[in-house]
Amino acid sequence: MSVQPAVAAKPSLTLKRHLKVSPAKVFAAWTEPEKILRWFGPDSGPVKEASTDVRVGGRYAVSFHTEDGEQHHVSGIYREVVPNEKLVFTWAWRTMPERESLVTVLIKPDGAGSLLTLIHEQFFDEAARDRHRQGWSGCLDKLERYLA
Repeated sequence: MSVQPAVAAKPSLTLKRHLKVSPAKVFAAWTEPEKILRWFGPDSGPVKEASTDVRVGGRYAVSFHTEDGEQHHVSGIYREVVPNEKLVFTWAWRTMPERESLVTVLIKPDGAGSLLTLIHEQFFDEAARDRHRQGWSGCLDKLERYLA
């Protein structure tokens, strides 16, 4: 009888935010390109392009610059779409498409606002997770300000 070695779990992160708007407004901020242009990205660098086809199997893409002038392009495919409640989509940088990960955005009513839970899973390594934690934290700060 042989014992199979345990498969190492890939790193993940979970971030939560209380937002002072309805789940419908939070969902729209994640799914409407003209809204994504207003808040996406980790810092005050501009979002250059955003496109969405919000349906299972549909694609999204976002291009943005960071404050240091670096250009970033991320895209993926929607795996699950529950209007005003849940989005699940793959996440791949143009520069490293082989490192695809998975993002889940959960939106729940919370008093007069919403509770947003972002779960990003299947990172290549802990360093990638830590960079994304910093990036998503900045992104959610911007989302919070945009929706205020």
